[in-house]
Amino acid sequence: MADADLDVVIRQLARQLHTGLMTRAKERRDRFNGLAAKAKGKETGDRFKMMAKATMEQATAAAKRLQMSADNVADSYARAMRLAASTPVAVKVGKKEEKPAKKAVKVKKAKARKAK
Repeated sequence: MADADLDVVIRQLARQLHTGLMTRAKERRDRFNGLAAKAKGKETGDRFKMMAKATMEQATAAAKRLQMSADNVADSYARAMRLAASTPVAVKVGKKEEKPAKKAVKVKKAKARKAK
């Protein structure tokens, strides 16, 4: 993973988060379904079943949003890296000679002051 590009790492991490999110949602759904089976009244059982169904719907929607966001970020990163790799770098030359010239001017001014 040390030499992997970051867009691949982003997608891999999103996949892990997606798996963990859906696993927890299924555990919670199973818990609500278990409570619905143990419920003494029909209304209570129906309420737990609805909660189980809503839990899965919400978790699925959140997982889709998570996956889309990760894909968008990974695509943006990959596009930015391709753009950066294809852009030529401008090289600046000739700035080093200006500094000694300024120093010589300061020396001349200092000699002129001493002569007065």
